[in-house]
Amino acid sequence: MTLIILFFYLTGLHVAVKFRLGSTQLSEQLRLTNCSDISGPPSSVLCQQCIKAGCRWNTNRCSWADQTEINDSVCQNVQSGKNFSIPEISSITPSVVSFYGRNHAVLSGRNLDDVTAVRIQADTDCTPKESPVWDNTGFSLTFHIPTSDIKGVVNVCLLLPDGRCHGKAKITYSSLPSCTNITPSSSWISGKRKITLTGSHLNFVEGVMHSHTMHDVRLPRNISSQSLTYDSPEALSFSRSTMFLKVANKTLNCSTKLSYYPDPEFTSFTATRTGKDVHITIQKKTDKLEMTIDELSVWGVQDKPKNCTMEAKETSNNTDSFTCEIESPTNPEFQQILIKYGDKSVKLENKVESAVYYFLMLILVLLLTPAIIIAVVLFYQRQQQRLADKMNKFVEDLELNIRNDIRQGFVELQTENADLLENVGTIPFLDFKHFASRIFFPENESLMESCIKDISQDVVKIQLDECCQGLSRLIQDQLFLTSMVHALEEEKSFTIKDKCAVASLLTVALHSNLSYLTEVMEVLLKDLMQKSSNTQPKLLLRRTESTVEKLLTNWMSICLYGFLRETVGQHLFLMVSALTQQIAKGPVDCVTEKALYTLNEDWLLWQAQDFSSLKLKVLFAVGTDGEVSEPLEVNALDCDTVEQVKEKILSSFKAKFGFPYNIPLRDVCIEYEKNGLFFPLEEVDASSEVIGEVTMLNTLKHYKVNDGGTIKVLSKKTHPPLSPQGSVKDDENFSGKYFHLIDPDVDEDQTKNPERKKLKLKEVHLTKLLSTKVAVHSFVEKLFRSIWGLTLSRSPFAVKYFFDFLDTQAENMKITDPDVLHIWKTNSLPLRFWINILKNPQFVFDMEKTPHLDGCLSVIAQAFMDSFSLSEMQLGKYAPTNKLLYAKDIPKFKQEVKMYYKQIRDQSPVTPAEFKDFLHEESKKHENEFNEAAALKELYKFIERYFTEIKQKLDENGVPAELKEQLQHVKQSFDGLKSCSWS
Repeated sequence: MTLIILFFYLTGLHVAVKFRLGSTQLSEQLRLTNCSDISGPPSSVLCQQCIKAGCRWNTNRCSWADQTEINDSVCQNVQSGKNFSIPEISSITPSVVSFYGRNHAVLSGRNLDDVTAVRIQADTDCTPKESPVWDNTGFSLTFHIPTSDIKGVVNVCLLLPDGRCHGKAKITYSSLPSCTNITPSSSWISGKRKITLTGSHLNFVEGVMHSHTMHDVRLPRNISSQSLTYDSPEALSFSRSTMFLKVANKTLNCSTKLSYYPDPEFTSFTATRTGKDVHITIQKKTDKLEMTIDELSVWGVQDKPKNCTMEAKETSNNTDSFTCEIESPTNPEFQQILIKYGDKSVKLENKVESAVYYFLMLILVLLLTPAIIIAVVLFYQRQQQRLADKMNKFVEDLELNIRNDIRQGFVELQTENADLLENVGTIPFLDFKHFASRIFFPENESLMESCIKDISQDVVKIQLDECCQGLSRLIQDQLFLTSMVHALEEEKSFTIKDKCAVASLLTVALHSNLSYLTEVMEVLLKDLMQKSSNTQPKLLLRRTESTVEKLLTNWMSICLYGFLRETVGQHLFLMVSALTQQIAKGPVDCVTEKALYTLNEDWLLWQAQDFSSLKLKVLFAVGTDGEVSEPLEVNALDCDTVEQVKEKILSSFKAKFGFPYNIPLRDVCIEYEKNGLFFPLEEVDASSEVIGEVTMLNTLKHYKVNDGGTIKVLSKKTHPPLSPQGSVKDDENFSGKYFHLIDPDVDEDQTKNPERKKLKLKEVHLTKLLSTKVAVHSFVEKLFRSIWGLTLSRSPFAVKYFFDFLDTQAENMKITDPDVLHIWKTNSLPLRFWINILKNPQFVFDMEKTPHLDGCLSVIAQAFMDSFSLSEMQLGKYAPTNKLLYAKDIPKFKQEVKMYYKQIRDQSPVTPAEFKDFLHEESKKHENEFNEAAALKELYKFIERYFTEIKQKLDENGVPAELKEQLQHVKQSFDGLKSCSWS
């Protein structure tokens, strides 16, 4: 049901009620009356109107209905049949209306005092329409003529309170009005231009509206059936406006539109005396308004305005000229005229006087121009001097800062010594199975976990083991295994990731038989060499693009683990620890992890400001009664964030006591003692500095922590903070919401923190790379020499054996270029194994590698590989810094590498029996470290995927039928377990 408000007059609110039930719609017209609006001298008519509206009459007034109120005697007299004067109708104005009716129709006659409503009924209409009356004077009254659905004549009578209807008149309903033309077709935007509409039945129009100002109803003048005139409304911009005709309470669209243009622009006038009269000629710019002389009124301005009678209009050279005449003025001189069009008046000055005025203004400007130029020049010179002084001061400050930075860098280079701690306690080596699994499956944690997980021996697992044993026996056949690998690698869908996975699964499955694994690897390597020999032999083993190359990596990892742990591991850990400590010596940006002390230019915090070292006295809370431990001295920087201070405290604790603190970092909170009270230190709080929408992390300088200050370490679980706060690093938009030492790229008042706004040059801080290199260089040298040095004048068995294997293959392939052998050995050992260890110490130790540490280790690894390179580096001033850092050391390292290769070649060869014993011993050391069944199960998934291709390859290689039957049997065994054991 919807209510549509139609109109509201003093007689009430007229509404149309529409009911819709499916496709059926019913409507009814209602009038809602405000009881308090029915007022006036007490009369039977007023009382009857009150009762009819659903109100109550009491104490000579109409009020809202209430059960306690009763009607007064006035209405009782009406109800008892009081006699009323018979009303008569003289006329109805208007008596001819459109289908939409007419508002405010006037009915004249006699004895109209008791009339309560006007009844209108057509001859064929069963339900008469009643219209309430108002402004009843006894001789005339006002009412609304309602709408009609048909054309024709209807009867009108006057309704009395007793229900009788008297009088007789006619109202004729005719067609709706329409407009066909508009003159003129445009208006100036200030409005009030006289517009004439032509059409039919326009005498029914009560107002004209425009689309750009629907609330402004323009009342027509000079209205007739064929035309009407009205004043155009004002417009805010140039546009075309649609017109609407208001008929009763409806609007009709007019097919014509009115265009709006700028107001006419009058430029000048001339006054010419003709006898006693004065002719005025007014110039106006030509426009699209087509203004006529009838639309213009002109007066000459003197003591009293003199009317100027319009005579003619002429158009030439983009100018409209209007001529008017002032008859017999007292003074024939007119310096100003007043022009009126529409509702707007314009004063226009005589152009002769204007020329004089402009001439005087020009003289004044010419006189003032030199003075203005001199003032501008003086002001400009003064501004330039101020700018020059400011720039000189800026350059002086910049030079001073650069001098200080260079001097500080020079002092660090000359005084830097390896005072980093070498006593790092117990080295946290990973056991063999975790080391090997990280080498085997660096990007596949699920395979890593399944291959080192212990398996309980239940019935289902035993059955599964029987299937795996069948597969194990199958891969123990060298012909089958090599055929299978070749078949897999010939498939395009068998990716490099799949090749690495198969190689590692084979390593785990055959780990208990390293001798056989070595034989298979040699066969596959020979096949690979045959493929590479005809193209570019120097590229052999450079990348891991085949199964055997990954197999070689795994084989080296197994065979060199003992050498790594006993000889190289300590030097590697000391180097990583020294590098970590050197990075922590200077500022480290908590958000970007860039540091002032680094080996990698990409991670250089060259924007760092001045900082100071602090020695903090740290107390650890013991229990919940306020007891604390003995103080621990911790080194920190005043630019460290709260999170960084926590890390340094826990690191110092572990370095001193040899074991980590029993509470993890995220559960630790710290407090600072000030004036005998402890205040919590938080990463972000209400006092944090905010620049734009970015918040600076709180530092020790922010909290004004002094050198020698006391810090207490608490557990959040036993001492919950007043305002619990998780680490801000957990925020997904951490780097976008917070900053530390690198200012966000937003505008900021430089007077707030001038220290942070000092210009910094990255190149000045490149010496920090060199000072970091000097600090850790001894550790790097020891590490490198532990790798290519010979323990007891003997290289590891695996290295000697494999290098001899490469020498033999080069001989067999008649390769005489020594560079090829050098590259083969470099690609198989340093590039394939040692670089992986140098860049990923977390493979060897129980530690975390930060992105910054990874960047520094990449520089060291690059220097390591450059030491094995045969090409000479040509370095200039634009060479990358990671190459320049070790440029002077590389030639010395290269000589050591060449000596290393020569010493290995000159060693007595390892006999097959010795090497077999070595492999057997390595297998025995770690015989229960891996879950071979899990590896076999994963390996079978690849066999199952490429089963047809493997069978075809076996047929091509002419393998015995027993092997094919064994393969089919393995497939049947595994297929039988799919639904009950694994999928």
